Amino acid sequence: MDISQYWDGWDPIVHTLVTLVAGYLTLLVLLRISGARTMASMTPLDLIIAITIGSAFGRTVTAVDVPLAQTVFALVLLVLLQWVLAWLRGRSPRLRRLVDSPPVLIYYQGNFQRKAMRKHQLVEDDVHTAVRSSSKGSLEDVSAIILEQDGSLEVIGDDVIGDSSSILPYTGNAEPT
Repeated sequence: MDISQYWDGWDPIVHTLVTLVAGYLTLLVLLRISGARTMASMTPLDLIIAITIGSAFGRTVTAVDVPLAQTVFALVLLVLLQWVLAWLRGRSPRLRRLVDSPPVLIYYQGNFQRKAMRKHQLVEDDVHTAVRSSSKGSLEDVSAIILEQDGSLEVIGDDVIGDSSSILPYTGNAEPT
């Protein structure tokens, strides 16, 4: 039996402690500097960066052969990449179309948008769950339900629909079918 698989001395423990604390503080500072956009509801681009940061950080915390400077550099680079892509996305409609999933109308004025529901793997139960979660008692109280970029279903009640100007662009035409 090889004891090193259970205990390899204090060096790996100290390395993990220093890397974890330094990496955590680095992420905390970077996320604070990069602003609320980084912490907002995630677009697909944000999700990819978050997963990559988690993977890179997780790997470096337990890997004794990865220097602390490399960990901090990787975290800074990933957050910088996210910020640059978000900045470019805000200035380039072409990039925005490439990386963003547009909101999708799922239900509108009494009609399920069946084609959109099939495309996005949604069923009526998902719609009813969203309605209940929004404190509505039935679909009769709902004008529209939109699948947002972050995957959530936004329920818009009859009482707040207004002129539908935030909904109609996602119907593909003036009236959904």
